[in-house]
Amino acid sequence: LADAGNGFRNNIPPLGVAGTSTCWPSALALASSWDESLVRRVAAAMGREFRGKGANVLLGPAVQVHRVARNGRNFEYMAGEDPLLGARLGAAYVHGVQGEGVMAVAKHFAYNEQETERMNQSSDVDDRTTWELYYPPFEAIVEAGVASVMCSYNRVNGTHACENEALLRRDLKGRLGFRGFVMSDWWALHAPASDRGVDQEMPGVPQDDPEPWLSHNRLEASEGTSPSERHLEPALRILAAMHRLRITERPSCTPGRGCSEALRSNQRSPQHDALAPPAPGSSLP
Repeated sequence: LADAGNGFRNNIPPLGVAGTSTCWPSALALASSWDESLVRRVAAAMGREFRGKGANVLLGPAVQVHRVARNGRNFEYMAGEDPLLGARLGAAYVHGVQGEGVMAVAKHFAYNEQETERMNQSSDVDDRTTWELYYPPFEAIVEAGVASVMCSYNRVNGTHACENEALLRRDLKGRLGFRGFVMSDWWALHAPASDRGVDQEMPGVPQDDPEPWLSHNRLEASEGTSPSERHLEPALRILAAMHRLRITERPSCTPGRGCSEALRSNQRSPQHDALAPPAPGSSLP
């Protein structure tokens, strides 16, 4: 698993810079091309580099529709201000990446519109605005078969996105029909919320209590079903995504020495260097 906005991130602690990968145009630059074929080719090339580096999961595409012009991460979001653009290009990106046997992770679900107070601010949105403006890119990506969706830091109508049952279970898994798994962002969980729609917890817990939120002990101490029952659906969703992309049949590397060598490998190539410049060059001014 690795980040992803402009390609495989090589600055990996404690290794420092590990091998090479192509620095691709940002998602917003790609979106400015309005070219589904180009986006798919770039995404496929990125997927090949990720596999070469030993990664099975690429943390992208980011398809949040822009609403706050000063958002410091707008360059990562492929939709720009247009939900239709995000839907068309986001689906092309998913097909490109997953065609290379690497899981794509759509993010950040949902309404992740600003970095200011990103852990605490609440995006309060009505249903009509939701379905006309914010959900179309995610809807298209779900239809494209994306393996995973990452829930966001912000609150949604007062409740943190990764613990928001209406957002994840009712809308994403219910109304949108998402069959993959929901991954939390780093430090985005604040409760043992597997019964509310989140399936996989990424690192990030309070320093004074380092127990993961989705650990057996946390789930056992919370109310509701037993930990084994609450782990069943997440486990099935994760394994189903792995099986669909044949991750276990054709792993990108062998855990241990094989993955270490892959991580240090050089993935930049003349073919990818030739593909990268036309992407921003074909963008609209």
